[in-house]
Amino acid sequence: MSTKRLGKEWAQLQKKPLPYCSLALVNEDDMHEWRATILGPPSSPYDGGTFVVEFTFPTQYPFKAPTIRFLTKIYHPGVKKDTGEICADLLNASWGPTLNVRHCIETLYGIMLSPDADHPLETDIASQIREKPKEFEKEAKRQTKDYATGS
Repeated sequence: MSTKRLGKEWAQLQKKPLPYCSLALVNEDDMHEWRATILGPPSSPYDGGTFVVEFTFPTQYPFKAPTIRFLTKIYHPGVKKDTGEICADLLNASWGPTLNVRHCIETLYGIMLSPDADHPLETDIASQIREKPKEFEKEAKRQTKDYATGS
């Protein structure tokens, strides 16, 4: 079932792509691993960056959420610095079979557009957002330039 559903979602996203995201299959013969390339949202600390994100879909998809991790380093309270994994609360807590890949990508874009400290994986970054937001923004912009711009 997951392969059929993923095939439909893939076709829909090819037909009506999100303007800030491109998709690729890691292996043309396997619908269970995708790579998304997401452009950093304008007016965010990630503006100008290009972020590669890995989606791994379980065989129970869509009944179980995909595993998602940033392959491009990103300075964000909801993303683990060392592994790129995202905060499970972002998707797993509200996950249901009516949700899809488009929803996941839109959620990732949303957390990049408005980073917040509510569900942190990195408590030091969350504290920085709360207490020293300008320093957070400066560091996020620096890391975006260093790791997500290719320069």
